[in-house]
Amino acid sequence: MNFTEEIKNEIISAAPERSAALCMLSAFIRTSGSVLSRGGIYGFEIVTENERTAEFFTDILESVFGLQVTVSGAKFDVLSGRDKLAFECVSEASEKLLTELGIIGVDDDGKYVDFGISEKSVADESSMINYLKGAFLGGGSCTLPDEGSYSRTGYHFEIVFSSKIAAADFCDILAEFEVLAKLVSRKDSAVVYVKSKEVISDLLNIMSCYKCLDKLGKIVETKDRLNNANRVTNCSVSNIDKTVTASVKQVRAIEIIADTIGLKSLDRPVFDVAMCRLADTNASMQELSDRLKISKSCLNHRMRKILDIAQSLSQD
Repeated sequence: MNFTEEIKNEIISAAPERSAALCMLSAFIRTSGSVLSRGGIYGFEIVTENERTAEFFTDILESVFGLQVTVSGAKFDVLSGRDKLAFECVSEASEKLLTELGIIGVDDDGKYVDFGISEKSVADESSMINYLKGAFLGGGSCTLPDEGSYSRTGYHFEIVFSSKIAAADFCDILAEFEVLAKLVSRKDSAVVYVKSKEVISDLLNIMSCYKCLDKLGKIVETKDRLNNANRVTNCSVSNIDKTVTASVKQVRAIEIIADTIGLKSLDRPVFDVAMCRLADTNASMQELSDRLKISKSCLNHRMRKILDIAQSLSQD
């Protein structure tokens, strides 16, 4: 079971009351469904690859709203490699439900499909939360980075809508929870997404998916520990590289002096530094200063003098 399925299963673990079911169903149709019309009667088709989600909504439609839902077919999804079940309901009862959900409206010209999110479906915080749950059940997915790998990225939470108008309205709903999501077009769909592990944690908390929230927290903790260890390693390797580069320059400078005017020409303190470096070409500057019992700044001053003398001799 992937993380998306875990979230969906946790959402549907509790049966909703009628008002909550209305919000969830409205969002579910917006994300995984489509409106149908036969003989002037409006109905809908819903498609899902998650069998438990299918059972959850068909039970709601039949037990809460008294609708008869039929299986219209199975569609193979190329991206997931799995079959998606399609259910439909076209009747006077389905049209009445769509009107209650704010998906079908009526004006002077007759009935029409409203592509935005009805305000009555998200009238308060509770209904907005249930709308979020229904939207994720219909078009949501959440991916996490591999637990054992080093990566600063890989967290992704998205919900796909069939209408860009509904997707834009959904972004406004998320903004009510201080979640700033991005909206992009993908073929004939609109995708609302976030990539921050902190924001994904907030969304799981809003949907009361506490088991998944706990799992995410453990993965984040593991990833942060691996990332910190990697940064320490990179820093250590970088310091080693700098030490080796500095040592090579210093040894080369000492050799130039030895081959021209001789090391004995150096002042005693500078001579001692040169001999100490030649004795251990791999030692860091801190190790050399400790052995010579001088400060690191003093060592740096004498080493610069060696480099300056060698540069002067090379120019001559």
